[in-house]
Amino acid sequence: MSNTWKPRTQAVHAGTRRSQYAETSEAIYLTQGFVYPNAEAAEARFVKSGADEFIYARYGNPTVAMFEDRIAALEGAEAAFATASGMAAVNGALFSLLKAGDHMVSARALFGSCLYIAETLLPAFGVEVTFVDGTDLEAWQGAIRPNTKVLFLEAMSNPTLEIIDIAGVSKISRAAGATLVVDNVFATPVLQRSLELGADVVVYSATKHIDGQGRCLGGVVLGARDFVRGALETYLKHTGGALSPFNAWVMLKGLETLDLRVRAQAASATYLAEKLAGHPGLARMLFPGHASHPQHDLAMRQMVAGGTVLALDVQGGKAGAFAFLNALNVALISNNLGDSKSLVTHPATTTHQRLSPEARASLGITDGLVRFSVGLEDADDLLSDILSALESLKLR
Repeated sequence: MSNTWKPRTQAVHAGTRRSQYAETSEAIYLTQGFVYPNAEAAEARFVKSGADEFIYARYGNPTVAMFEDRIAALEGAEAAFATASGMAAVNGALFSLLKAGDHMVSARALFGSCLYIAETLLPAFGVEVTFVDGTDLEAWQGAIRPNTKVLFLEAMSNPTLEIIDIAGVSKISRAAGATLVVDNVFATPVLQRSLELGADVVVYSATKHIDGQGRCLGGVVLGARDFVRGALETYLKHTGGALSPFNAWVMLKGLETLDLRVRAQAASATYLAEKLAGHPGLARMLFPGHASHPQHDLAMRQMVAGGTVLALDVQGGKAGAFAFLNALNVALISNNLGDSKSLVTHPATTTHQRLSPEARASLGITDGLVRFSVGLEDADDLLSDILSALESLKLR
């Protein structure tokens, strides 16, 4: 692979391993084990494996390795470890960095399952966690303790789309000798390279934009080689969170078109935000690429575009949001995002339903809030669909 290749070229060619048959499309090595020429070779491989020497699919696999190398090239990371899901990636990154007696500082605005790990699982294993307003650098600084080992945040929060100053938090983290872990799933490596902004570790749910067509679960953790092939790999290979070879092959195919899809989706999201801003049927419209967003200037410094997701706060609370969802014809009701199909969900009753009303309110998740993941449909068709659904609220 050439180091001079642009990201779109890397997305097609990076990490490719061809068999003796010289296949064009990457091969699926659908095997859980590998054969050794003799007992001595087996012994040697368990002591130290070479770059293209494999032991067991839970430890590594040629198809999975291709995906890891390709996403690492796109992200600008030294190494990557692919996981069975996005949450396996978050769990693996945090649990391989923390132990009983350690302290973590986390942004308060997190995806429901990420919040469960930070709020429930880590404390159960003796890790103290302090939650802060992620947009407030003074709050991050004030939460640092002598035993702070990790700072954790979503670059763009789910579902209220808060933007956090990664470079600013990185300075605080490095001064404390801690590791900054960034969930970059909403921004994708196309729109934001968090490692360049100061993150030490980046995690993705590959289920989202990387697959991009709602087919498979997957995740990935990226960072320095010493961490990825050290503590992280040790934790994940012994706890079983590995990505399957078939899913890795699907993700490889997704990476080939990631740049094209994400840029098209972001352009449509920007168009929709411009048209929907100030609509009387919406109490709020949140989109980092629109000037009305509280962290718009920061978003435009950190990102190439404003993302592919809008948060629409529909008038009328839960009843209004449900009526809006049920009136849509193009967008589909589903709790995934980053798909080629536009998907819409009601966080208060789905992804964040386990939170108390007070906790949701503190995160800005109102009963009328709807998360709209923009797909690849014609932007005018999506706009007509949304406007028609909002108009139908007046007829109730």
